[in-house]
Amino acid sequence: MTVYLPTLKQLQYLVALSDHGHFGRAADSCFVTQSTLSAGLRELEALIGVILVERTRRVVRFTPTGDRIAAKARRVLREAEELGELARAAGRPLSGDMRMSVIPTIAPFMLPRILPRLRRDYPDLKLYLREETSGAACEGLQNGRTDCVLLALPFACGDVAVRRLFDDRLFVAFPEHEYAPCPTSLAAGDIDETRLLLLEDGHCLKDHALSACNRPELRAEATMLGTSLHTIVQMVDNGLGVTILPGMAISAGLLENTQVTALPLEASHPMREIALVWRKASPRDRDFHLLADMLAGAAPR
Repeated sequence: MTVYLPTLKQLQYLVALSDHGHFGRAADSCFVTQSTLSAGLRELEALIGVILVERTRRVVRFTPTGDRIAAKARRVLREAEELGELARAAGRPLSGDMRMSVIPTIAPFMLPRILPRLRRDYPDLKLYLREETSGAACEGLQNGRTDCVLLALPFACGDVAVRRLFDDRLFVAFPEHEYAPCPTSLAAGDIDETRLLLLEDGHCLKDHALSACNRPELRAEATMLGTSLHTIVQMVDNGLGVTILPGMAISAGLLENTQVTALPLEASHPMREIALVWRKASPRDRDFHLLADMLAGAAPR
């Protein structure tokens, strides 16, 4: 009996349509015309004898079987990519394409320190960066959209390999002269919960800060307004409240040209742990450890 197998290209079209929910955008992501992508999917449906996508003028809706096959196709494509990675891993270290997701409370403060060194020491590495929250980054890691994630622990990222890099101390930032006389550090109990500004939901720094303070009432009272640390600092600089910042952001000059003071947070565990994670059994395990060594060497002092 002859078995006709789907091609990787057909599976790529299917996954792209699942990701984008639109034939035009899916075709653009695959660098083909919309008619080419649509024809490829029809060939796939004819090959396996199952309707995968219900097509209307306005809506693209996957059938239940289509959803299951698209999920399986993601795994097949990831395995196919790892075949190429096996060959690259046997050659020059840290070469070829690598996709890394970085969370927003690390990316602007860590990447400028490491990217010039990576370009100098590993010119054959093409590092594609994506800034996104921890949840989205870990989801992308599991479905093969990204190869590794630079994030802060604790965070549940699934069954992954973890390389811990360094601890990032937390600081309380407040308008100058808010505390007089100015102490050398601030205890969690000294924070006025009605004036605490934090990042909006989805940013793990918010959870790390609240966990470090160990004050349940802060979670209920804190005003979560900021979409970025830069926005939060501007709020503090305008006297709207106080916030908790990671040490790497302060070392990178986040408070320069402001009237904001930052002091170490006194708590039982006043820090977050920076780590690089990737899928277990990845053929690029050696590359990720090399990258982790460089990231650890660039830790803020």
